[in-house]
Amino acid sequence: MRVRAFELRLIAVALVISWSVAAALVLLAYRPGGPFDVIVGLTAMSPIAIALAGVVWPPVARGNIAFPTIVGLGVLALLCLVPSIAGVVTQLLTFGSRTLLPSLEAIYPWLLALLATSLFSGFGIARRLQGGTALRRRRLLVGVGIALIVTALSGILFATVAVANDVALRDRPLGASRFGPTVGDVQPPRCDARLAVGSTTRLALHLDATVDLRPLGATDLAGVRVHDEFRWLAYVASSRQLGQYGSARVGDKAWTTKPGSDWAAVPLATVADDAVDVQVLDAALTQGYRATAEDHGVEVIEGARARRCRIAIDGTTFHQAFPQVAWLVGDADLHHWRGQLDYWVFLDGELGQVAGSANGEAGDIVPGALSGTIDVRLTATERGRDSVVYPPVQ
Repeated sequence: MRVRAFELRLIAVALVISWSVAAALVLLAYRPGGPFDVIVGLTAMSPIAIALAGVVWPPVARGNIAFPTIVGLGVLALLCLVPSIAGVVTQLLTFGSRTLLPSLEAIYPWLLALLATSLFSGFGIARRLQGGTALRRRRLLVGVGIALIVTALSGILFATVAVANDVALRDRPLGASRFGPTVGDVQPPRCDARLAVGSTTRLALHLDATVDLRPLGATDLAGVRVHDEFRWLAYVASSRQLGQYGSARVGDKAWTTKPGSDWAAVPLATVADDAVDVQVLDAALTQGYRATAEDHGVEVIEGARARRCRIAIDGTTFHQAFPQVAWLVGDADLHHWRGQLDYWVFLDGELGQVAGSANGEAGDIVPGALSGTIDVRLTATERGRDSVVYPPVQ
């Protein structure tokens, strides 16, 4: 029994650490400017107390079924928590979203982790209250009752404060946002509704590649597009390429540049896939792909409301949507790769942000490598504002 108690305490300690990390992220990094920012972080700490109960009173159980079941509850909570924490890090620090509970898809892993943690600790509390000699059925009912009560109290408390903070932010008048409209009584269009790109937009694209968890390279692109005209520069730093690339189109003329050379005139067909956001829309965000998109709810990004949607794609589509991937992986075949793209539809029905990744075999990229991953983030801001594309100086 002592060995089992020690093993269960280890699981409980892991739960305490995981919930502490999650609470610290919300308390320290969640600062959208709402009236309850700090309170949201404080209420996120309540699961820590629940997990601590499992450390003090581990849910020791006898039998070949009861003990593995208890261990399974703790492992289930950890399996839900770890990826959810990673998602919060990405959401708060990369995607720019400040909405913690946008949809049921975003909530249910946390709720499942909270319920599993409460059951894990609830059975320990029930054993403490009822004694080790009490009927197992009675301890089971008491433990489940305790778990349901603390899950409801903790979940409702956090959800109420978080939603109230989001509502206060949405109702706060803002002059403007570079991501799009900040006011409006309607919700952003649905994921499968008509999607457009801005007539004019400022583009920023970041690609990051790793192979077997080792950095392979990165690309940072910035530019502007006005209708069919565009001009951008991209700095590439990878094991294959190093330097600055560029592409431009003004009227019926086109130019490109690469490391070690100036801008040079090229046929229009050479830059046919270089319109960045237009290329993503035409290659990956077609009506067919978006017909089965997951709706992850409405979020607030720098004051602008947007609906976050998610689609699954293959490596070929990923490469077509982001042809700049070739600077990182060369001519490697990505058709076996799989990934996902999140896209944000703002109140004006236009595409304002895309983020996602693709993963697969990396033997064609680095000999002997097993797995490769490419992460991407594209922002299309200041859409519809007056802008001009100037031809490059040759």
